[in-house]
Amino acid sequence: MNAGQEAVWIEIVTLFPELFEVPLRTSVIGRGAERGALRFSVHDLRAHGLGRHRSVDDYPYGGGAGMVLRPEPLHAAVEPLRAAGAHVVLMDPAGERLTDRLARELSRVRHLAVICGRYEGIDERARSLADREVSIGDYVLTGGEIPALVLIDAVARLVPGVIDPESHGADSFVGGLLEHPHYTRPDVFRGVEAPAVLRSGDHGAVARWRRREALRRTLLRRPDLLADAVLSAEDEAILEGLRADTASES
Repeated sequence: MNAGQEAVWIEIVTLFPELFEVPLRTSVIGRGAERGALRFSVHDLRAHGLGRHRSVDDYPYGGGAGMVLRPEPLHAAVEPLRAAGAHVVLMDPAGERLTDRLARELSRVRHLAVICGRYEGIDERARSLADREVSIGDYVLTGGEIPALVLIDAVARLVPGVIDPESHGADSFVGGLLEHPHYTRPDVFRGVEAPAVLRSGDHGAVARWRRREALRRTLLRRPDLLADAVLSAEDEAILEGLRADTASES
């Protein structure tokens, strides 16, 4: 972390604070916090519950299965975070899809607050608390805690001082492509040899191989990404050859 650089502060509002105890102390995220690049605060929504039993949910108007988080505890928990300048994200299946581009955008926010929904969702009158709503995919989980951890991991690793920028500069989706294949020792494993070019010491040849294989993998596995990928004339020529090879093999 650079001298004088302020930590990125991530606050979480949840009914299950214990779900964050280990992940926020472990691996890359934990080391980022130790280095002072990240700061975390976890807020128990039930602390703002109503009545003797600290109630945070109720039956939905109109009937139906499940419970809905009430607006009063959510407003009580989140309004002070907004007042302190937090950019508030609600984890919700109806939100915009979490992408590498969005993670990079959020990694530049110095104070982030994440609301974890539960049960059937939150009272619609509490949605105004969020600056944006984010989904990690087209499926439903039991709550927003695991999606929040996915978001935090995707964002935190991009914060300066958490990991070496070179470690994520060639990640999948950077520039719109999937990442190239990786190999390590031994040279030969169960009859399959690691590509000789990667062991050649020729950095130019390695870079060209990696680019070609990134294009090949994207074409075969996620061709939809190519429409928005940043491609050079050389990339386009490589793709034309790869498409021709694929057509001849089919």
